[in-house]
Amino acid sequence: MLDYKLLAALAAVIEQGTFERAGQHLGLTQSAISQRVKLLESRLGCPVLKRTHPLSATDVGQRLMNHIQQVRLLEGNLIEHVPALGPIEQRLRIALNADSLATWWCPATASLATEPAGLIELVIEDQAIGLKRMQEGDVAACLCSSEMPIQGARSHFLGHMRYRALASPDYVNRYFPNGTTSEALSQAPALVFGPNDRLQHDYLASIGYHHTFPYHGCPTVEGYLRMALNGWGYGMIPEIQAPDALKEGRLVDIQPGTWLDVPLYWHHWRQSSRWIETFTQQLIKQAPQWLKP
Repeated sequence: MLDYKLLAALAAVIEQGTFERAGQHLGLTQSAISQRVKLLESRLGCPVLKRTHPLSATDVGQRLMNHIQQVRLLEGNLIEHVPALGPIEQRLRIALNADSLATWWCPATASLATEPAGLIELVIEDQAIGLKRMQEGDVAACLCSSEMPIQGARSHFLGHMRYRALASPDYVNRYFPNGTTSEALSQAPALVFGPNDRLQHDYLASIGYHHTFPYHGCPTVEGYLRMALNGWGYGMIPEIQAPDALKEGRLVDIQPGTWLDVPLYWHHWRQSSRWIETFTQQLIKQAPQWLKP
C-alpha cells in the first residue's frame, strides 16, 4: 500500500525544485522531506529522484508522479460530493508555451477566474515538448503541438497559431536587399526564444533553406518582440501579438506571403476533475476566437 505522505514529499520536491522549497510548501523541515523521500526509495527498493540540478524524477519517480496527478484529480471530484472530508487545495498544474500565455490564453480563460474550484500553476514550456512534462507526471494538463495523447489521456484540437517571420524595415533593407536568398539567410541574425525553439528551423525549411544561421537568444516574449522592433534580428512572432506593429509598418515580413501555422492541442488525463472538464470546455469554446482553424 502506498504511503501518500511519502508521495506528497516526492511531488513537492519535483514541483518546487529543491528539498528546502518542498519543505516550505508542506510546512516541514528540509530534513523531514529528505527522510520521507529516502523512506519511499527504501520501501520501493529503487531511487525515485535524480540528484541533479535541478532535481528530476527517475523512470519510477515519473510513474509515481503520474499516479499522484490522477489521485489529486480524483480527490477533487470526491470533495465536491463529500464535503465533510474537509478542504483539499486543488492546484491544477498546466504546461503551456509562452506565446499563448502572452496572447490568447488569458482572455480565453478569463471567465474561469471567478470559479471557486481551485488554483492553477502554469509551467512555461515550448509547445513542441509540453507533452513531455505531462508524461513525467509534472503537470496534469498541457498545451502542445502534438496530437497523439499519452496513454490514459485525451487531446482536443484548439486551432493553429500563425507565426510570421518579422523584422523591422531597416533590418530587412540591410540584410535582405535582394530577398531571402540562401547567402542572405546564412548571414542574417535570427531571434531564438530558447534551446527548444525550432520555429525558425521549421520556417526556413518551408522556404527551402536547410543550413545553419546566426541567431540571438532571448528567453522572454516581450524582449523578443522588442529586439525585432529594434532591428536585432528577425523572429517568428505570432500574428496576433503584433497587429499594431504590422499595421503601422514597424514590422514587416522578411518574405511576404509566407508564414508557419502551428497546431495547438489541449491534453488532459481521462480521470479528470470537474475543474479540468470546465477548463477543457472553455478552451474548446473560446480558442477559435484567436486561433486559425
